[in-house]
Amino acid sequence: MPESPTPPVDLELRLVRYFVVVAEQQHFGRAAALLHLAQPSLSRQIRRLEQQLGARLLDRTPQGSRLTEAGQVFLPLAQSLLRSAEQAAARTRAAADPSRITIGFTSNILITQAVRELRHRNPDADVQTVHLEWDEARSALLEHRVDVALARLPFLTDQLHVTILYDEPRAVLLPRDHRLAGKESVTLDDIADEPMPQVRDPMFNAFWRVDPRPDGSRAPDGPLVQDIEEKLELVASGQAVSIVAASREVAHFRPDLTTVPLEGVEPSHVVLASRAGENNRLITAFRKCAEAHITGPRPLSQGTSPGNANPGNE
Repeated sequence: MPESPTPPVDLELRLVRYFVVVAEQQHFGRAAALLHLAQPSLSRQIRRLEQQLGARLLDRTPQGSRLTEAGQVFLPLAQSLLRSAEQAAARTRAAADPSRITIGFTSNILITQAVRELRHRNPDADVQTVHLEWDEARSALLEHRVDVALARLPFLTDQLHVTILYDEPRAVLLPRDHRLAGKESVTLDDIADEPMPQVRDPMFNAFWRVDPRPDGSRAPDGPLVQDIEEKLELVASGQAVSIVAASREVAHFRPDLTTVPLEGVEPSHVVLASRAGENNRLITAFRKCAEAHITGPRPLSQGTSPGNANPGNE
């Protein structure tokens, strides 16, 4: 006789989320506090999930908790399952309420006029804006946290619809007492031996460090940085210089930094990205507003102050 099909497992997403929090915290007590649950109750919920799966996922240790072999297999699948559920809910809400749009933007991209125009033309629409970190544009779109994102390339653009809004020249961020400060412009040869900060994104490093250089040489490695403030401190202390996107429409960073235009490199590209194939009238309307109003900075003048530069995608 043929074997009976295995009955489907009826997983509760709430229990899956509890497990992910415990696994990430590696401690039932900390996880319970984050979830606003009593620790005994959280332990019972995890046991329920283990019963549904037919496998033990976590072992308690004197230091907290650790994943079993089965738990190590289940964790990335559980995280993916929760992301899929969030995306399903977001897409359903968007289909049910096409008069909502969330616009994401990274630093030093001025969206105010475009957003005002969109609200003026669509007074009944719920238009929200949210700031994104320099490397969040793609993930925020695919996770449906935003409907459009304004950011600087490079980032992976598969599954996305991308419109270039404007190009922006690049400059070199320097301490004010640097040998090149105050020059009319510099080239890559002028900074050939200058260490440059790195981040964990290879595409970012390749573009914003111009690595490799046109002659095949590699950009000198500077320290790994996590955020803009680390980069600014590193440059100000004289440990590195940084290639940045030049902009006159931003607030001052630090009085001990300055920028000099960088010649001989392609400009950075400011883009509007949305999910490919998404049919939303507000996205279409905002793209038109962005093309009309988000047109880039005024031309970069000689020896700009630190307030006239955007440090890369940050």
